[in-house]
Amino acid sequence: MAANSECFNNPPPLSSTSGPGTLLQLGGLTTYVAGPSESKLAILLISDIWGYENLNLRKIADKVAAAGFLAVVPDFFYGDPVNPANPQFDADIWFKIHSTEKGCEDAKPLIAALKSQGVSAIGAAGFCWGGNVAVKLGKTDEIQAAVILHPGRLTDEEIDQVKVPTAILGAETDKHSPAEQMKHFGDILSTKSELFDSFVKIYPGAAHGWTTKYNSEDELAVKRADEAHLDMLNWLTKYVK
Repeated sequence: MAANSECFNNPPPLSSTSGPGTLLQLGGLTTYVAGPSESKLAILLISDIWGYENLNLRKIADKVAAAGFLAVVPDFFYGDPVNPANPQFDADIWFKIHSTEKGCEDAKPLIAALKSQGVSAIGAAGFCWGGNVAVKLGKTDEIQAAVILHPGRLTDEEIDQVKVPTAILGAETDKHSPAEQMKHFGDILSTKSELFDSFVKIYPGAAHGWTTKYNSEDELAVKRADEAHLDMLNWLTKYVK
């Protein structure tokens, strides 16, 4: 997966300490964990390129936890999220080191760790880079449902291999993941309606990254993000049980 300028625009607020959850080691990954530890239902939230310290992402995890799920936000970048402010930062090298293929493989020991703790069903929601990882997990038996939010570039073949209930949430003005392409992916998934459910929604006025990179002081941006978060949660609640 490669990124374009939309991925790097509007960097979100980052903090290593914020949020009511705790930091744990799960499957070899440092992970922000929120929600009831005894829950049998877990939601894996896979970050965009800004990583698991994104405050907006942790707020999403807290919403998921409040619904009764065990919410887990792993650091798939091992302390090395994108840092375009660093003059030495090279995006091409970064994406080679932190490929979505590696993200999918790194998720599997974490999922195994959750199952060893008694978790019986797992859903995944992925944002941008994480959306591509969630698609890859959706081609396996590792998860029970997926939500793909403003993903990176995907192919028809990748979407065609998905085999779990999947929702795609896209932005109206996303050049990276155009709305028409998201609808096309929905058409591909709908050919498997006898096997599993799927859903596509395009959010008017939204741009790439609107669910995780919104300005918390912008009332309209917050409302638009909240709508997507609720749609995500409703989908996962329906199929992760």
